This record gives sequence, C-alpha cells and structure tokens, in this order.
Amino acid sequence: MASALDKLQNDLEEVNMLLEKTSRKRVRDALTAKQKQKQNKIETEIKNKMQQKSRKKPELLGNEKPASVCAPITTGYTVKISNYRWDQSDKFLKFYITLMGVHQVTTENVQVPFTERSFDLLVKNLNGKSYSMIMNLLKPMSVEGSSKKVKTHTVLILCRKKAENTRWEYLTKVEKEKPSEAIETDPSEGLMNVLKKIYEDGDEI
Repeated sequence: MASALDKLQNDLEEVNMLLEKTSRKRVRDALTAKQKQKQNKIETEIKNKMQQKSRKKPELLGNEKPASVCAPITTGYTVKISNYRWDQSDKFLKFYITLMGVHQVTTENVQVPFTERSFDLLVKNLNGKSYSMIMNLLKPMSVEGSSKKVKTHTVLILCRKKAENTRWEYLTKVEKEKPSEAIETDPSEGLMNVLKKIYEDGDEI
C-alpha cells in the first residue's frame, strides 16, 4: 500500500505543478478533474489504512478501564524531506512538497523561515511526526518577497529571485559542481509528460 500511495502522491504533485503553469481553460479543466480523482483515491487509501489499523486494536474487557487521557503528543521524531519538485518563473522559484494531510495542520505548525540564500521548512505534529527540509540556494533571493502556501496535501514555497528575469540552471552549489546528480535538471519535462499521458491514457495519469 505504501508504494501505491507514494505513486498517487507523486501524480498529484505533478498535476498541482502543471495547474500552476497552464492558463488554457480546456487544459485547466482536464487537470482539475484529474486532481480531484487523485485526491479521492489518496483519501480512500488513507481511510482504508486507518480502518485496518483500528481493527487490529484489542477491545477493552468489560471490567477494564480505559487509560487516563493524556495531553496529545505533538511530535514523535523528525523526518527529513528529500522528495520535492521545483519550477521557476521570471520572478520566483517554486518548490512543491507533498505531505499527506498537511492542509489539516494548524498554521503555526507550518514554518518556513527564509534567509537570503536558504529556507528551512518545518512541519510539526503531522500524524505524530515532524517533517523538515533545508534548502541552501546558489543565488540570492528576496526574503521579504518570499512566502509559503499550504494547499491540499502540498506545501508550496515561493522564493522571489533578487535578479528577476533570469533563469536558474542549478538550485545549489552542489548541483552546479555535479550536474549529473541534480535533482531536477529540467523541471518542465516531467510536466509535459503528465499532460501527454492525460490525452493518451484518458483516466490514468
């Protein structure tokens, strides 16, 4: 189930990215329909998984008292985020991080402090765990012009370029020195593949 859920998450992430890029009504309508289908499938997977877990819990005996109610656990351990997608416009670098249920987390538990060359995403108390991602950028950005948006199962981080109307070939110094190991050398390639599959496969992305 984990692999199937991961695949659905990746599909949803690519559809969200493509929705950000397209302006044609026909394409947006098709992508919006696909987005709803993927969200429904993901929510169904989560629901089924939770039901399976609940069936495994032993029932309390008639004379057994439930444990006393304690304060909710805010975090268990911290998971480092390594999977993300990125895109860019003339003014912004856009980072898409898929986290199931993140839209249900309180605003104060999704933090993204910015510096001129980095940002540090921290999501707290999401399914009993914390999630973190630190990105050190190759070029400077505007701290005041950068922001975050929380969408359905997705955190969108917008880093405003200090030098607008310039294209970034690499995100970090490491990628520049080792381009063959870059996470995304051509972020638009995956999006075009998604659009192509929509018309070729119909219901499947």
